[in-house]
Amino acid sequence: MIQIERFTFNPFQENTYILYDASGDCVIIDPGCYDAGEEQELVDFIHANDLNPVKVVNTHCHIDHVFGNAFCVRNFKIPLWFHKKEIPVLESGDKTAMMYALRYHTSPEADNFLQEGQKLKWGKSEMDIVFTPGHSPGSVCFIGRKEKVVIGGDVLFQMSIGRTDLPGGDHQTLLDSIRRELFTLPDDFTVYPGHGPSTTIGFEKEHNPFL
Repeated sequence: MIQIERFTFNPFQENTYILYDASGDCVIIDPGCYDAGEEQELVDFIHANDLNPVKVVNTHCHIDHVFGNAFCVRNFKIPLWFHKKEIPVLESGDKTAMMYALRYHTSPEADNFLQEGQKLKWGKSEMDIVFTPGHSPGSVCFIGRKEKVVIGGDVLFQMSIGRTDLPGGDHQTLLDSIRRELFTLPDDFTVYPGHGPSTTIGFEKEHNPFL
C-alpha cells in the first residue's frame, strides 16, 4: 500500500510529496524545499521513518517544483526523472529565479525520462504515468489505481486548474488533458495537487468552475 506524506514548501506554497511503502523505499516528488530548514524537514521525515529514497521525480519543471532537485540528488545520491518535453522549462530556472529575486541551486539534468504509458516504480509499488500537458509542455500525473490516488502536479486543483499563461502553456490543451486522463477515473479517486488541499475526481466534476 502506498503511503503519502505532504510538505508545503517555498514562497509559492508548493506541495512536495514523499511516497513510500512497506519495503521502506520511497520516491520524492516535486521537491520544493527552498532553504536549509525545509531541506532538514524532508530529511528528518525520511530518517524518522527509516526510508530509503530511490529517485527524485518531477511532475513538471517550473521552479517552485524543482527548488530542491539539486539538494535531493546530491544528498541522497539518487537519479532525477521528468518528461523530456520539460527540458526547456528546467533550463529556464536560473532566469526565472533572477526575475523573482529568489535563491536557486541549479537543478541537475535528468538521469532518466518519464514516458506516458509506462510505470513509476519503487519498492513494491507502481503508478501509471499519464501525459497531461497544458500547464507546461511535459506535465505528467501519476495514478495509483489500486489505492485510488492521483499525484496531479499543477494540472487539477480543488475548484481550479493550472495556470496556462506561462511559456509552453495552453488552456485548451490543459482542459483536454484533464477530461481525457483524469475525468475518466472513478469519482472516488483522491487527487493530491501541486498546491492547496487534496480533492476528489467526483467533487471536481461537479464543482470545478473551469470544467
